[in-house]
Amino acid sequence: MKVSYANMKLKVNTEVKTFDFGGQKVEVLQYLPAQDKYDLLMVTLQKSLENGAYNEFKLNLYFELNLVYMYTNISFTEKQREDEFKLYDTLKSNGFYERFFQVINEDEYNELFTQLNTIKDASSANRMSVGAVISQLIEDLPANAETAAKIVESFDPKQFKAVVDFARYANGGRDIRTNLPVETE
Repeated sequence: MKVSYANMKLKVNTEVKTFDFGGQKVEVLQYLPAQDKYDLLMVTLQKSLENGAYNEFKLNLYFELNLVYMYTNISFTEKQREDEFKLYDTLKSNGFYERFFQVINEDEYNELFTQLNTIKDASSANRMSVGAVISQLIEDLPANAETAAKIVESFDPKQFKAVVDFARYANGGRDIRTNLPVETE
């Protein structure tokens, strides 16, 4: 016998646990909707990516900050969020994270942490693949072609001859391609 989903009358879990911090009642969600979890993970990964690799320090910092942004009732101004390193330091050095991690749903945290590392590892492996390297070359091609065109436009054969003459002189008067003495006219 099939059960009707509508008859189950299910709703997303909106349970919160609270803790007192500095005389303020901080609420911590016990479940975050899937779209919000996805956003939390993607923003964390995006902000911690440096030169094609994930910076583990930033990964941890942004993960913990994003947990606070998404799971608590704390509101931050744009100005406060401008310097996230300072914001993180302030929360960390005042014992906020210690209290926060005592209240957040452990299963939620572990699931997110596992997913963050799974996506990071898969993304890192993909970045190292031949296809990714070719894609990056294709993506960079227009900028590189423009740079090459500017070099060709500014090329002065007289300056190149001076470089060749200097190289020949530094090579004991021998041709720099054949290493044979150059005959002078």
